[in-house]
Amino acid sequence: MPRELLIQVTPETAHNELLLQEHVAKLFQVAVSEIQKVVVLKRSIDARQKAIKFNIKANVFLKGEPYSESAIELPDYPNVSNAQEVIVVGAGPAGLFAALQLIELGLKPIVIERGKDVRGRRRDLKAINRDHIVNEDSNYCFGEGGAGTYSDGKLYTRSKKRGDVDRILRLLVAFGATPDILVEAHPHIGTNKLPQIIQDIREKIIECGGQVLFETRVSDFLIKSNEIQGVVTQNGDTISANKVILATGHSARDIFELLDRKKILIEAKPFALGVRAEHPQALIDKIQYSCDFRGAYLPPAPYSIVKQVNGRGMYSFCMCPGGVIAPCATSPGEVVTNGWSPSKRDQATANSGIVVELKLEDFKPFARFGALAGMEFQKAIEQKAWHLAGGSSASELAKQTQKVPAQRMVDFTQNKVSSSIPKTSYVPGTTSVELGQVFPGFLTQIMREGFVQFGKSMRGYMTNEAILHAPESRTSSPVRIPRDHETLEHLQIKGLYPCGEGAGFAGGIISAAIDGEKCALKIAESLSK
Repeated sequence: MPRELLIQVTPETAHNELLLQEHVAKLFQVAVSEIQKVVVLKRSIDARQKAIKFNIKANVFLKGEPYSESAIELPDYPNVSNAQEVIVVGAGPAGLFAALQLIELGLKPIVIERGKDVRGRRRDLKAINRDHIVNEDSNYCFGEGGAGTYSDGKLYTRSKKRGDVDRILRLLVAFGATPDILVEAHPHIGTNKLPQIIQDIREKIIECGGQVLFETRVSDFLIKSNEIQGVVTQNGDTISANKVILATGHSARDIFELLDRKKILIEAKPFALGVRAEHPQALIDKIQYSCDFRGAYLPPAPYSIVKQVNGRGMYSFCMCPGGVIAPCATSPGEVVTNGWSPSKRDQATANSGIVVELKLEDFKPFARFGALAGMEFQKAIEQKAWHLAGGSSASELAKQTQKVPAQRMVDFTQNKVSSSIPKTSYVPGTTSVELGQVFPGFLTQIMREGFVQFGKSMRGYMTNEAILHAPESRTSSPVRIPRDHETLEHLQIKGLYPCGEGAGFAGGIISAAIDGEKCALKIAESLSK
């Protein structure tokens, strides 16, 4: 039987198999040749002391003990060409993993995606970055793989109670992700590697008899006696099924509006909103690692910070070490920021959303919109930011811009317009704006005080080298589509399964994938009765 070991080692030892075996041999007081294999189960950084260490959890196999490497393989998916059909609206992680689970359960998924396939999206991402042209159906939020595909591919989740995180990670490895995601405390695939994995998932769905329809937007739901009958596409085509998984993502405003228009129950949901802050990565490394140069064995440093300011949480969100800031608008006349990192996290800058939790009472100025009040609050800030950064008037929308308002961090805390904004990683560009003009007064005040508190906790963080980009507004859905706790069906419409981030039941790739699988399991359960 292997021996489980919890140890602390140097960064170099953590990344060198031979050095790790030598370290373990000394602990066991045996020759290195007696160590057959050290299988690392979990790895994390401990940077609390000056001498940075890695925490390692491992199984140690001594010479002569049974050990064999087992490859991680996909389930034995059946062919479902002639099986009962289930519509899955949205090809993000919730939709794709719902589709895979449906196939595993012997059901045929019809995946309907408003955007393009994962490769085709690239042209539209280039257009929004270089030409400031927003394709409302294909952008950083919409398209195969969903918002996570081209905004980092972070796999860390705090939602351990929601389901089997390891199952999702192992499926990703079976589809081509590095096995390191099973080991790292904060696993990450990278925007440059995730598209191939997404493509392979889609090809498996099709190979097994499922369907995937791109550039197909749902424009209506077919409902009879409060039971779902299918959907209608933007071309007027009808796709019939009495089970529909609605996994459209947190930015599908047209779907929220459609549900509201049809009197299908939805609720306003609090979310968080703020700015995206960019620092030199070397500065974050210096703060986090307490050294001038992190060396070859330490990754670009992340950070996580939370403060309570005037009774509100203000915190870092979707932190991207060695990453860049991206334009994530989904309609002309608005600007939205997000961040991503390539797999090596080798860019010169670090960025993070710095956001403040909102409350339902904050949406009172938009109360006339009912359940869409939070969405309209969100939209108003994005449109205001667009105008302040140089957006055209409504009659000149053809003269589009995706520049965002920006301000140096210290200047923002002092209510001072920055005299200059250096070039940042945000490709469409920035306009120097006093960001207090973008946000409601209460939000501006909280952020100003919060950044001062951040600077006291992370010495060096509060600097005019840091550039704030506004707004970071798509942290989660502004709407919840309520569902029954047991069946996961919509409270009002039988056969409709609100799912993932867009429905308010997930927050990230892993939790969305778990929720997609849950909905698929509930559908199979209902059909077996």
